[in-house]
Amino acid sequence: MPLYEHVFISRQDLSNAQAEGLIEHFTAVLSDNGGKVVASEYWGVKTMAYKINKNRKGHYAFLRSDAPSSAVQEMERLMRLHDDVMRVLTIKVDAHEEGPSAQMQKRDDRGDREERGDRGDRGDRGERRERPAGDRPDRGPRR
Repeated sequence: MPLYEHVFISRQDLSNAQAEGLIEHFTAVLSDNGGKVVASEYWGVKTMAYKINKNRKGHYAFLRSDAPSSAVQEMERLMRLHDDVMRVLTIKVDAHEEGPSAQMQKRDDRGDREERGDRGDRGDRGERRERPAGDRPDRGPRR
């Protein structure tokens, strides 16, 4: 069966127990339709980049599943109809990673990532490079 990863955000005014109850509910939906949840993680309440339905924060949850596409479609359909779920993202993957997700790892344990300041930039630190007049590779010379 195909492997999937699901992330969903539920409303901020739910309690932790209610948010974890949603994980159990959608796990049951998958198992009732012939799939199984390999792993699930509750990431907690996190601040979002922008408001969704007048909410600035939300409960984040992560599921790794091994399920047929019909089971995943049914789960997504029920998530989109559920009043407490604000956003859903499902990704089909080739293989599940071992261990906890990057969200659950401590910052020190993420050994394969580079230092925060070393992002492969050119090192100009935001300085603008002057171009010769008339040098516009995208549209040709100025008129």
